[in-house]
Amino acid sequence: MLKLPGRHDRKASDRRLGTRLTLAVALVALFAVPFILLLVFVVSSFTPLNDLDESVARSLHIRALAEPRYTHFLSVATEVLGPNVWRALVVAAALWLWYRGARRLAVWAVVTITVSGLLNLAVKEIVNRARPVLPDPVATAPGASFPSGHAMAAATGVCVLVLILLPYLRSTAARMTAWIVAAAISIFVAYTRVALGVHWLSDVTAGLTLGVVVVAGTVAGFESWRREEGRRPVEPHKEGVEPERSEEMF
Repeated sequence: MLKLPGRHDRKASDRRLGTRLTLAVALVALFAVPFILLLVFVVSSFTPLNDLDESVARSLHIRALAEPRYTHFLSVATEVLGPNVWRALVVAAALWLWYRGARRLAVWAVVTITVSGLLNLAVKEIVNRARPVLPDPVATAPGASFPSGHAMAAATGVCVLVLILLPYLRSTAARMTAWIVAAAISIFVAYTRVALGVHWLSDVTAGLTLGVVVVAGTVAGFESWRREEGRRPVEPHKEGVEPERSEEMF
């Protein structure tokens, strides 16, 4: 006789999901090679990286001073696409998913954006890198510089939203377009921070990298849990994190 899963089994399964999400984030974050290399170079004051950062900062600062309207546009854009906006969008998407019955997918989204923010604060505190100090600054920002919170939040936010959206995009072209738009937004947000002189190039590069790493980690944890539950393997970057559950909502 086929035994249906009971409430205890579901709770145990949910606990395993939470554990896997947490462990996956920790492991991927620790072994993300590009971010680790940047971290080592920043902490050790690697001269070529410092020279590159300073060169880019000076070049963009000259343009910011020469074009006030362009600088104002960047200042508005960096606030409109700031970390709190991405958190709000992801939470709003999660609430909608929860309402439609996709509760594990909603939990995944909230866990991902939350871990991203907490990890950013932790790394900032540990590295404690100073922000650029430029003559006649056009913008200021509080706190430490590495990694960029704006860049990391944007990378995490767009990835989460695209992964939620993917099951509803039927063509390969539509899925590719979604990822291209996501990448463009993330890079633009990173650019605004360097152009406004509140971050080094390596700060935003690390933020983008670590944001993607966090998403990859939680996706890996979710996929591991899916396989343990006997569900079919998926390609998250093409199908989303839980494609069949999303399709059932309509």
